[in-house]
Amino acid sequence: MALHEPSGRWRLGLLLALVTAGFWATLPVALKLTLAQVDPYTLTWARFAFAAIVVGAWLTWRGEWRKFGALGRRGWAMLWIAALMLVGNYVLYLLGLEATTPANAQLLIQAAPLLMALGGIVVFREHFNAWQWLGLAAIAAGLLLFFGDQLAQPAAPGSRYVLGSVLVLLGALVWAVYALAQKQLLNTLSSFAILGFIYVFATLALWPFAHPSTLLRLDALHGCALAYCAINTLGAYGAFAEALAHWEASRVSVVLSLTPLLTVATVEVVHAIAPALAKPERIAVIGWVGAALVVAGSAVTSLMRTKSRAEG
Repeated sequence: MALHEPSGRWRLGLLLALVTAGFWATLPVALKLTLAQVDPYTLTWARFAFAAIVVGAWLTWRGEWRKFGALGRRGWAMLWIAALMLVGNYVLYLLGLEATTPANAQLLIQAAPLLMALGGIVVFREHFNAWQWLGLAAIAAGLLLFFGDQLAQPAAPGSRYVLGSVLVLLGALVWAVYALAQKQLLNTLSSFAILGFIYVFATLALWPFAHPSTLLRLDALHGCALAYCAINTLGAYGAFAEALAHWEASRVSVVLSLTPLLTVATVEVVHAIAPALAKPERIAVIGWVGAALVVAGSAVTSLMRTKSRAEG
């Protein structure tokens, strides 16, 4: 199976990656709010079920389901791997989020794009120049400084907090595997076809663990939060999948490293509007230094493209 090559429309890929980062930055606050009345399995099932209905109807109208007949044995194996890994990511992230703060969970999940960047270099033989390696190092250092600052805060100490962090990191690992598998599948299937299969599979797989009746008892606030989580699934992964089609996986990943900073901004805005819904994050000077490194590293790695590639 030939390795996937991006379209070269890097500006569109950059825009779609930024849209994905915006969706994912606002998601933890909505998830944390919804978890007050819905368990993680039911919440995950509801998000996938909504996406399966919408994307499934679109694929049926376009007649794209027949394209799965072109998949060989290796293609089907990769598709099943992508589906299992994404379901694992959703569940592990939510279980971890229950025990941590939105900023901490979003920070730890940034191990995922870093792992994806390394995977893109190893698996797809993508190339970084010296400036891009420097930018990647700055991102890693910045995340470590930010994480160290957050651990020093009395937000949620204890074994439950540590367990939540471990679950989020496991979620990051399986997400990176999913992302690389999906990128390779783009040789045969469209991004929406891949996601449609995953959404249908996840809906059926999580059905035995879900309690849909609890969704009928949600009040207006938590119902709106759940609706946003469901819509976020479509918007974020649709934009992400298309970004991979137009830009290298390693480049997309570093743009997504901005997500923790956008999450902090989201928490601050929500707290200013409705203090009861979100507690403000406590960030010391060392944390802001780390944040600055992440921003600078993302900019350098994304914009200092390899000159030997003909990108339009």
